[in-house]
Amino acid sequence: MNDVLEQIIRRNDTWRGRQRRFHHHEPSANSDSHGDCRRGSGLPTGYTGLDAQLDQDGWPLDSTIELLSDSNGLGAMGLFLPAMEQLSEQGRWQAFIAPPYIPYAPLLAARGIDTGQVLLVHPKNRQDLLWSTEQALRSSTCSAVFSWLGGHNYSYSELRKLQLAATGGDGLAVLFRPNGAAQNHAPASLRLQMREYRRVHILKQRGGNQHIDVDLSPADDVPGQPQLWELPVWQGDKQRGAIMEAHSPVA
Repeated sequence: MNDVLEQIIRRNDTWRGRQRRFHHHEPSANSDSHGDCRRGSGLPTGYTGLDAQLDQDGWPLDSTIELLSDSNGLGAMGLFLPAMEQLSEQGRWQAFIAPPYIPYAPLLAARGIDTGQVLLVHPKNRQDLLWSTEQALRSSTCSAVFSWLGGHNYSYSELRKLQLAATGGDGLAVLFRPNGAAQNHAPASLRLQMREYRRVHILKQRGGNQHIDVDLSPADDVPGQPQLWELPVWQGDKQRGAIMEAHSPVA
């Protein structure tokens, strides 16, 4: 499967970090040796209140997570910054597939995230988007996959393929979709919504609490470091200079 990801990396519409940091001497992605990210235990979110409400005490690493938002999840990316920082220590790719804007390098660097490990994939169409996401999720060379599925309609079977791909890996798998998708069934084990500032709604959680709101305490913020949170859709334009910027390169 690594050969398939190499095909994606070599494509003209894929941006790579300045340095490839695959450490072939490190344990395989399916081993128990990638930090503390073991199958069956969650990756700490960085927010104590949220960890307390998640069944695995953190982000599941054997399933897809859906983040539903009407602002493309741009401000909600702040929810995953602590996890990205932890995963950056593994030296594997963090793939951004079909991001609406280019990740803003200074913000990532300020949070200790190695931009040389950021892989940007720009699919040409819906089919290409699903294929790229599936291959990245199956690859052992990605510690995190963030995929913006947009407003397309997806069948349960299409989303199920992504879920199965994530089940076979040990990375963070996040699918961004609009709030309207909440009306449809999805196989993701964790579905979240961000409709209010610093508040996460757990819409669905396999084996845990659901249909509850979780407030993100300022006490969990990193002092002196950028924090990003979802804003109402009418304020969406103000987010573009945060984690995503239309014209600024990652590195």
